[in-house]
Amino acid sequence: MNGVSSGASGAVSGEASGRASGAASGGASGGGWWRRKSTPAKVETYTRWSFHFFAVAEVVGIGLATFGQVGGWIAVWLFLLVCAHAGVCALTASRSLDWTCGRREQPVRMLWVLAAVTMAVTVAAIVIAEHGPDGDGVDSATGSVFAGVLIFGAGTSTLGVRRRRRVFALVGGYAAGAVAGGFPMGGSVQGALIIGVAVLAGGGFLAFTSIFSVWVLEAVYELDAGRETRARLAVAEERLRFGRDLHDVIGRNLAVIALKSELAVQLARRGREEAVDQMIEVQRIARESQREVRDVVRGYREADLDIELAGAQGVLTAAGIRCEVTGEAAGLPTEVQSALGWVVREATTNVLRHGDAERCVVAVRVAEGRVVLTVENDGAGGGSGSLGTSGATDSGSEDSGGSEGSGSGLAGLRERLAAVDGTLEAGPVREGVFRLVARVPLVGGEAVA
Repeated sequence: MNGVSSGASGAVSGEASGRASGAASGGASGGGWWRRKSTPAKVETYTRWSFHFFAVAEVVGIGLATFGQVGGWIAVWLFLLVCAHAGVCALTASRSLDWTCGRREQPVRMLWVLAAVTMAVTVAAIVIAEHGPDGDGVDSATGSVFAGVLIFGAGTSTLGVRRRRRVFALVGGYAAGAVAGGFPMGGSVQGALIIGVAVLAGGGFLAFTSIFSVWVLEAVYELDAGRETRARLAVAEERLRFGRDLHDVIGRNLAVIALKSELAVQLARRGREEAVDQMIEVQRIARESQREVRDVVRGYREADLDIELAGAQGVLTAAGIRCEVTGEAAGLPTEVQSALGWVVREATTNVLRHGDAERCVVAVRVAEGRVVLTVENDGAGGGSGSLGTSGATDSGSEDSGGSEGSGSGLAGLRERLAAVDGTLEAGPVREGVFRLVARVPLVGGEAVA
């Protein structure tokens, strides 16, 4: 845990999307506290407050109920004991979840503190039941406190352990303690066994809830980390492909150059005129190698817009994001397709790696002598679901935010679009929705130079 298969179309922009994450985190400031959270953070917050609600439920369901069963100082003391136990349970749950998320070590000491407080409260309930005023109300109130704190103590303690045997041992131990302490509370073996079974059932249910909640939280974090890892692997795969292409182009020519240079040296030492011919051949091969390298790099940099659109739809769909693509790039100049293809790569990779989008719309249209590419997604509330900074940035403005890495993804796209007199606008258009619009002018079917 502490620790999307994308094709070549989205791999190259992995590094640029990483640079843009810092800027994008500020772009959703108006999206609301909950919308700004990523999916794992939302699940963690929900889980954490669910267990805090358990503490509230203990106070309301057990502590306040004592006032309806018995009055005076007994009800006050029982209520205060339940409040203290609920507070320790909430603290233990919080630290156990921090351990689950890898932020602290296993809270062993806190588990012992919870066990000690649980024992102290149950002993106090037994003392009050034995030496307090007589009456069914006192017995009912102390019995509820006795069984209730054991149930909540057992359920909360399981958050701090992982092995199944230890979970069974914890719940069984609390149930056994309930039976042992139930003799003075119940007054008979049958009454003690009833209390023990109640604690076993209630504690077991809360334990199962705790384990399942932790499992879901871990699974969500692992899925998120897996998506990030797959995106990084895609970048590494593209780098390897580029390295192989360069090796295929340069390796053979360099070997020939080395052999011909060695031959020229030998011929020159012997005073042979053929040495000049060999060096002329070396010169020719070197120039040919330069040309081939430029071709490889040009092919690496250039992007076919139709291929990028299809790749973006496939990658986003595989990641569970509904993607709609409209329009086509047929007939557009190569320079325009290459520049807009990079915009699609950048936006797609950022939605995958940094956003929390459920839907993404990509549209290409030609209007008024311009090609307009629009990429819109609803993941801006995740804090970094898109390129951009804390506000909409028009085509002529610089990226806002002076922090390192802020807006560098937008800056890179603007540089590419500037080569074809293109412009870029990016920013939130409404709560949780981010839109990126690239415009490239056309004149007579060719991009303006």
